[in-house]
Amino acid sequence: MKLITILFLCSRLLLSLSQEVVSQEVDCDDEDVFQAVDAALKKYNIRNQTGNHFVLYRITEATKMVGSETFYSLKYQIKEGDCSVQSTKSWQDCDYKMPAVEAATGECTATVGKRSNNKFSVATQTCKITPAEGSVVTAQYTCLGCVHPISTDSPELEPVLRHAIQHFNNNTEHSHLFALGEVKKARRQVVAGWNFELTYTIVQTNCSKKNFLFLTPDCKSLLNGDVGECTDNTYMNPELKIAAFSQNCDLYPGEDLVQPLPKHCPGCPREIPVDSPELKEALTHSILKLNAENNSTFYFKIETVKRATSQVVGGQKFYIEFTARETTCSKESNTELTEACEINSLGQSLSCSANVYMRLWENKIFPTVNCQPLDMNIMMRRPPGFSPFRAVKVQETNEGTTRLLRSCEYKGHPQKAGAEPTLDQWAESSHLAQ
Repeated sequence: MKLITILFLCSRLLLSLSQEVVSQEVDCDDEDVFQAVDAALKKYNIRNQTGNHFVLYRITEATKMVGSETFYSLKYQIKEGDCSVQSTKSWQDCDYKMPAVEAATGECTATVGKRSNNKFSVATQTCKITPAEGSVVTAQYTCLGCVHPISTDSPELEPVLRHAIQHFNNNTEHSHLFALGEVKKARRQVVAGWNFELTYTIVQTNCSKKNFLFLTPDCKSLLNGDVGECTDNTYMNPELKIAAFSQNCDLYPGEDLVQPLPKHCPGCPREIPVDSPELKEALTHSILKLNAENNSTFYFKIETVKRATSQVVGGQKFYIEFTARETTCSKESNTELTEACEINSLGQSLSCSANVYMRLWENKIFPTVNCQPLDMNIMMRRPPGFSPFRAVKVQETNEGTTRLLRSCEYKGHPQKAGAEPTLDQWAESSHLAQ
């Protein structure tokens, strides 16, 4: 049940961040902030099997993220209390362990969601604990929403790498096909599916795109051919289909350079006008493919075609770059996208690339579409080393405006066991100069 809850929270967080997100500055003495911290600290204490409960010392950062769901991004400090984890007491009933030099301390970062019933649930949390005498120990929960390194030889990377190599070969105008070289780094994150972060090398083969549409066993790496290094981010949904993909590759020329292609090359990609009539069918199949694989409530419609190429390869292959935007037609009320479906100017926008291979005499069309969301607001980030006793001016950065708000130190403890503290007992706020 806990596993299902974590998966649900992580997927809701991912869905919320993939839509338009508004980050609000929120003071750390806000009642909802303390309830979120309370939920996070209680969860941390429950996971400890030995020792004492930890007690809230200070909240240093708090950001409220409002999208389709509400989440709080928090950073707070804790101190070891005088209550054993074996007791029935909550952390609010405990005092700090004395003498202070014998008490462990820690700093935690957490993402906490607020549900419609005003309950708070912890999506992710990491705490760095400093023992009374010793170095910092990182307590990393078994968090399905966290990124973890995995073996570069893992079999689960095979479909991801196969897609990556095919994507590179289909989306570059190099004269030859490339094959996988070496996987240098691999990381995975579980988010109602899987996110993969990969770094790998690619090598040029002896197969030209003029003669080969795909890599085959006959394609061998050239000893001194061109090489490259790629970094990919891939999302694979629970149905094991790649639903989102981005790739960044740097190519380096080899010693034996391939002769440049002639200016007029019958089998090479050629630029075509974005309003060319020959694109009509390819665009139709591209948007059909996008809507079939997209989980959005509304149909998408092509808004702008940015670039297009055509290539004759035992058929005709189109490469198209375009933007698509949500329409006013929902999939629940409409069986398909029609001309009557108007673009919603406030709807989600996607940046897409499509490869459409067509063999019309056999009535065969094979579209592949990859899209990334646009118009995403970047969350505000606070600078590292933030201290509640240091005044910091507002800074304009490329990622938005960074502000430091108030730091709240936990002051009061309930007079009676089990009593709920008042807001005045919870915290004392000190305003920082802006």
